[in-house]
Amino acid sequence: MTPSSPATPTRRRSAAGRWLRSTGSWIRSAPGTYVWLAALFVTTVLVHFMSPDFEEDFLRQRSTNIHELSHDPVRVLITSALWIDGGHWLPYAFLYTVFHATAERWLGTLRWLAVAVLAHVLATLASEGVLAWGIRHGQVVPSAADTLDVGVSYALAGVVAVLTYRVPAPWRYVYAFAVLVFYGVPLITGRTFTDLGHFCAALIGLACYPLTRSRQGTKPLRAQ
Repeated sequence: MTPSSPATPTRRRSAAGRWLRSTGSWIRSAPGTYVWLAALFVTTVLVHFMSPDFEEDFLRQRSTNIHELSHDPVRVLITSALWIDGGHWLPYAFLYTVFHATAERWLGTLRWLAVAVLAHVLATLASEGVLAWGIRHGQVVPSAADTLDVGVSYALAGVVAVLTYRVPAPWRYVYAFAVLVFYGVPLITGRTFTDLGHFCAALIGLACYPLTRSRQGTKPLRAQ
């Protein structure tokens, strides 16, 4: 057998080093995304140590349901965005890297965060407002006021939608149509308050166009 070249391990180490440097550079370029993702990792680990009964009660107290919103809206709007309902962190690591990190690198941390917060807060208030109307008029059972509603999907939907303006024309319109279909079909077929919240969040993301206008340090919106 021909002995392997002494340079082969060196090349492998060099490739691994380049990959690590590239990964580190990507993470540093989107600090808000990965700090948030790290917080979700910690809270997800904590959930796995809870008993099912304790977990449900614990998360309900941090939920943006009607009951909690009526007592301490600011607290639950913040805490609800720090927990994942279902306890699966890895899919969110992928989605945050693809969408949140891309948006933060493009818009900058403050503008990206503004989009995420607007989508999370306004979509929550809109969907819970419709739910409250349904309860008041007898269309929904009163126990729905305590429905468990935590998670980061509204913020994600808003960021997914705002990335429409990152895509050059004519593909921008294809992307926008796909976003509206993705969030609109569940609203038509399922008609739950969370489906409404996701669709509202996508519309809010599209409405954040003024935050996407070119500025120093960002790439222009039009294709070159």
